[in-house]
Amino acid sequence: MAEEKQREQANEDRKAVFKIPNTALLAIAFLVVCVTPVAFGDVPYLQWLYLFPIALAVFVIRTRTTATAKGLEVRTMFGRKDLPWTSLKGLAITDKAKVQAVLKDETKVALPAVRTRHLPVISLVSTGRMADPSGLTDDLAEAPEKRDDSGE
Repeated sequence: MAEEKQREQANEDRKAVFKIPNTALLAIAFLVVCVTPVAFGDVPYLQWLYLFPIALAVFVIRTRTTATAKGLEVRTMFGRKDLPWTSLKGLAITDKAKVQAVLKDETKVALPAVRTRHLPVISLVSTGRMADPSGLTDDLAEAPEKRDDSGE
């Protein structure tokens, strides 16, 4: 009994965060360096050009998809949406290997920073609610059953 509770707790604590790598902030810092001579050049009032790097930094820091045992949390630049596993019909893959969540009412929600290579991770975090089309997690799902049958 105690082992089952520990396994359930471990499954609830699983979390995967898919986001734009923080190294993208280096490119934004380079953009700031490139904008500075123009912003403070001979033409007055061009300091508003700094709004572009600031907006890009907010986009990189804020945009992410988090998968937990409860569902998916989708954060965009201006909003947040929680998608429990029970409200999802499945996942759809676009032409550019991006992943979308398909709700039961057939609406699609883009999952930022999630690609097809992340589907096995989503399958593990969802504890089997979302199937892994690649089959990479099939061995992991069978492993606990083999341990239980061994009699240890």
